[in-house]
Amino acid sequence: MSKIFVNCNRRSQSPKIWLFSFILISLWSVVWGQPKRKQINIERANDLVYSNKIIQNAQRLIGDVYITHNDIQMWCDSAYSYTDKNAVDGFGHVHILKGDTLHLYADFVAYNGDTKQSKARRNVRMINRDVILTTDSLDYDMNINVGYYKYHGTIKDTANVLVSQIGQYFVNTEKAYFKDSVKVTTKDYTILSDTLIYNTRTRQAFLAGPSRILNEKDTLYAEAGMYDTQKEYARLIKRPRISNKNQWMKADSIFYDKISGNGLALGHAHLEDLKNKSIVRGNRVEYNEKTEIALAVDSAVFITYSDKDSLYLHSDTLKMVPDTTLKDAKLVRAYYNVRFFRADIQGKCDSLAYFSKDSTLQMFNQPVIWSENNQISGDYIEMISKKEKSGIIHMKNNAFIIAMEEDSLGYNQIKGKNMTGYIRNNELYKVDVDGNGESVYYARDKDGVIGLNKAESSYIRIFLKEGKVQKISFIDSTDGQLSPLEQIDETEKTLQGFNWQYDIRPKNKDDIFRH
Repeated sequence: MSKIFVNCNRRSQSPKIWLFSFILISLWSVVWGQPKRKQINIERANDLVYSNKIIQNAQRLIGDVYITHNDIQMWCDSAYSYTDKNAVDGFGHVHILKGDTLHLYADFVAYNGDTKQSKARRNVRMINRDVILTTDSLDYDMNINVGYYKYHGTIKDTANVLVSQIGQYFVNTEKAYFKDSVKVTTKDYTILSDTLIYNTRTRQAFLAGPSRILNEKDTLYAEAGMYDTQKEYARLIKRPRISNKNQWMKADSIFYDKISGNGLALGHAHLEDLKNKSIVRGNRVEYNEKTEIALAVDSAVFITYSDKDSLYLHSDTLKMVPDTTLKDAKLVRAYYNVRFFRADIQGKCDSLAYFSKDSTLQMFNQPVIWSENNQISGDYIEMISKKEKSGIIHMKNNAFIIAMEEDSLGYNQIKGKNMTGYIRNNELYKVDVDGNGESVYYARDKDGVIGLNKAESSYIRIFLKEGKVQKISFIDSTDGQLSPLEQIDETEKTLQGFNWQYDIRPKNKDDIFRH
């Protein structure tokens, strides 16, 4: 290496010599400070041909060509090595090995040694350990180890096959980005997506656009989320929905584990049973598809619907389980602060059970039912729907029926140990009182109210029309009297235990949330 010596005696040097020396030193530093670009090496070839008639500024390598550059090795049938640039084009059975694990195969590869960019065309196959990418056109950046295709490609690992129109594969992070007509085939599911990111190491698919995850039974939909193809676990966070032929669920976000069958829906969750025409809602709904058990809390609502009307029921906690007495039937249990509303009937209690097979309601702990001008209460109430608009109501222990008279005249009342009420056309038309029967009702004739009738009997049968008493039959011994209105004291107008609870009656389907 030649050396430059600079004389340190300033008085013997002119300013021009000083400037010249400085420029020489600066140029020397620049030249030796820059890294040299490594040239592509032609290690071997059977024949070497140079002809400008074939291609300008290139030498043709034919037969058993072997080329190296940095950590890259290339084999091919023939190649062009260019004299005016650090580049090579390989033809026929091209095989590139980068490092120890990345293999690139194609019919043609153009490689630039300065930019480390390669373009592979026709029958392209890139292999990185157990991941295989196949396409007809692939651009590969050797600097950052990223492959790109724009005209349809397939990535396959040991578990899944992924196809898309546009794709990128990042070798260092083991992630693949797919766009346009994405299809992922797993052991149990097929994923169809607009945009998807896939980790070839963890086997997790990240949804970044409208996507469907399907198998022979279920369909999962979301516009953002993640699906773990190994653990068969989904986290759906934008407009998620899960459906099959019998039911469907939506929420702000859904978490689903196929192996355990557990599903969790958060925020405006909606679970609908199509066979039983019922819906469970809440801000948190848990569901297991194997046990068919659902649990809803936080603004929980159960809805049973028909073509003509729907019943809305709210409680602090709702639980829906299979009814083992009938296939596909459901049993709904509601706990704490139960309130329900239907146009023709409303109710309140502390806990409740609903059987879908016959629309039976069982109410516990201070149950109350309202229908038209009637209020029904007892320690326990069971309401059985025989058919549309008809049914039976059983009231056990401390049974009490109150019917408001028109013009605020007062209340007709019936109480007893147990009662059975009969409904026809959504109207209570008959009541049987069994044990300790007492009644107070306003007696009428054709001219109107003639007085207040009070009667007692161990068994009473009462007929009503439009909430008014039409006829009373006393089966056993009777103790009763009719008093003119002007002779009635206010204390005589109500039976012991009278409690008109109109202020807590749900007024509409939104009022069921009032405590």
